[in-house]
Amino acid sequence: RPAQAVCTPAIHLHMTAATMQVSQKDFQKAQEQLKLLKKDPGNETKLKLYALFKQATEGPCNAPKPGMLDFVKKAKWDAWNSLGNLSQDNARQKYAELVSSLVSAESASQQKEASPEEGRHDGYETLIVTTKNNITKIMFNRPDRKNAINHQMYREIIKALEEAGKNDSTIAVITGNGDYYSSGNDLNNFTNVQPGEMEKMAKDGAVLLKEFVGHFIDFPKPLIAVVNGPAIGICVTVLGLCDLVYASDRATFRSPFSQLGQSPEGCSSYLFPKIMGLAKASEMLLFNKKLTAAEACAQGLVTEVFPDSSFQKEVWARLEAYASLPKNSLAVSKQLLRSMEKEKLHAVNSRECEVLTERWLSDECVNAIVSFFQRKSKL
Repeated sequence: RPAQAVCTPAIHLHMTAATMQVSQKDFQKAQEQLKLLKKDPGNETKLKLYALFKQATEGPCNAPKPGMLDFVKKAKWDAWNSLGNLSQDNARQKYAELVSSLVSAESASQQKEASPEEGRHDGYETLIVTTKNNITKIMFNRPDRKNAINHQMYREIIKALEEAGKNDSTIAVITGNGDYYSSGNDLNNFTNVQPGEMEKMAKDGAVLLKEFVGHFIDFPKPLIAVVNGPAIGICVTVLGLCDLVYASDRATFRSPFSQLGQSPEGCSSYLFPKIMGLAKASEMLLFNKKLTAAEACAQGLVTEVFPDSSFQKEVWARLEAYASLPKNSLAVSKQLLRSMEKEKLHAVNSRECEVLTERWLSDECVNAIVSFFQRKSKL
């Protein structure tokens, strides 16, 4: 026994040194691989990489906590601090594993893009836009971010709606890639804003939002939402501007405006009470109630619900049948149905954007968003 006691620490030290050497080598290789990535991995992943790098090179967080309004520095500090006493060796290993997963995902994506989908439109990074069988399909394509809508995606959706409105397709369809339809407005849109730039951010954001919603109001052809999973915020409110909404039974619908210190948009302040009645609309728009697909259908927001197992097959068979109908007849009929409301909807859109500008500049909204990120960092 004494002999074993003398021998064991020596073996342990030798193994630790070897592991550390391999880990350091992998860590350096990962840093080089990260520089070669072409696709932005997203803010959440970049925060993880930053935190692991700091932990690997400096150990546990030793920097002073930034001010509440310095969103970027605070997010970085929170990410690093959340690693606690994770050892530098383990941090190096986790950093290398995360970079390796990003490299593998990008490689798989590049192979998929090497054989492009039939009828695919060029010029989109956050969407996949295709036209086939008289249907233009606009698919949200940020599955790693739950299809959250950032500024680039807003502009690309506007562009896609413009193209779909003018091309030879009969109908247009909006859907999501992956498990989510869309988690709504990407709150990282707010994180890179310095206190002195808040007013400009709010005004520019309102202009972009007004244009975005305006394209739904003015879209000249039948516009159908195929809601494949959870839907939150702006992607829920504009459903009232679609002509049909088909949902998987695993979809949910939520517009948590008051939770984030904000107010309704997408003409929902006018359309939701018309669609579902004032009391039910208030539950959603004021008190953040999340609806199941069945509840949303019962209240008139969703046209029909399908079992998730057969959702894609059933819905697309139906859409292809719709797309074979006379194109001009559908367009003229859609415009007759919507023409009496257009002026009113544009007025509502303008007013909602004015109110949102005020909300975004309020302390209440800023504090609510900061609280959201604090809760998220603790998960």
